[in-house]
Amino acid sequence: MRAITIKAVLILLTFSFSVNAQEIVSNVSKKGTTAAPFLSIAQGTRASGMGNAYVGVSDDPSALFWNPAGLTKVPGTAVTFERTNWIADINYNFFAASYNLGNYGSIGVSFISSEMDEMKVRTIEEPEGTGETFKANDVVISLGYAISLTENFSIGFNPKFIQQSIWKMSASAFALDMGVTYVTPFDGIVLAMSISNFGTKMKLDGTSSLVLYDPDQNSSGNNGNIPSYLQTDEWELPLNFRVGLAYDLIKSDMHKFLIAVDAMHPSDDYESVNIGGEYTFNDMISLRGGMKSIFLQDSEESFAVGVGIKQMLLGNLTFKIDYSYSDFGRLKDVQKFSLTIMF
Repeated sequence: MRAITIKAVLILLTFSFSVNAQEIVSNVSKKGTTAAPFLSIAQGTRASGMGNAYVGVSDDPSALFWNPAGLTKVPGTAVTFERTNWIADINYNFFAASYNLGNYGSIGVSFISSEMDEMKVRTIEEPEGTGETFKANDVVISLGYAISLTENFSIGFNPKFIQQSIWKMSASAFALDMGVTYVTPFDGIVLAMSISNFGTKMKLDGTSSLVLYDPDQNSSGNNGNIPSYLQTDEWELPLNFRVGLAYDLIKSDMHKFLIAVDAMHPSDDYESVNIGGEYTFNDMISLRGGMKSIFLQDSEESFAVGVGIKQMLLGNLTFKIDYSYSDFGRLKDVQKFSLTIMF
């Protein structure tokens, strides 16, 4: 019965991925044509240090971003706090937690928020500022669930609410992330797939679109100050389909070496490949490295490196501190810091 269920799930997911892939295949880049581009900013310090090659690796609460099926790999309870120093003095805060229910699967919650300084309101008449200030905010809240249908096959879902706001305008959407993980019979090689941000469109709305309109500028006898609203368009979310492989090249009590490869097919850019690796000594210190956006022309992303320290306290309480550095070419660099507690 379970074999039939797994086949049905694989057929359904493959069909869904194929349909969406056909819709987004194009020889013209659609960069800058989707809403909420911050959804494509990688979350997870360990993943970033491995060059964002993480779909098949996902085994911590950040799996909610990469591949919800990976929640089944997280034992007990785990909580992650992360801060990203993004470009243009923008910061992102990421919180994720998961709880393993045993045979009933795993659940997880995540929260992403942006952090940036206030900016002056400038107009043509007052280019130095009107005295007002405004802010822009990005927020994502998600609640995920994953379950192992067999010892080697897992599936996960992560519904989420997305909101963006700038001054007096805001937009919101609902989306779903889906993923599967399969431990192949080939010496522990893991094959994984995920699709992110499959959801509704976003449309900015608010009082900033309220203007005074003159329907007939050639007439002097009409009302030239009619309150009107500017029409805004709807925009798709940045859909992203990922396929990844992960393999423990070396796995002993003292030394572990993990390698991973991800292929990405986004709706707002060309395809690319990420490659990464992680060496762990004595299950305590990890060194990571990777290359991002391989085969993607004109990309500012290139290499990434990272380090992690793991320490067990009081028997079942584990602390993990991670750091990653990613080169962004002319945009300089992106750094991440995270603390994960597992118990």
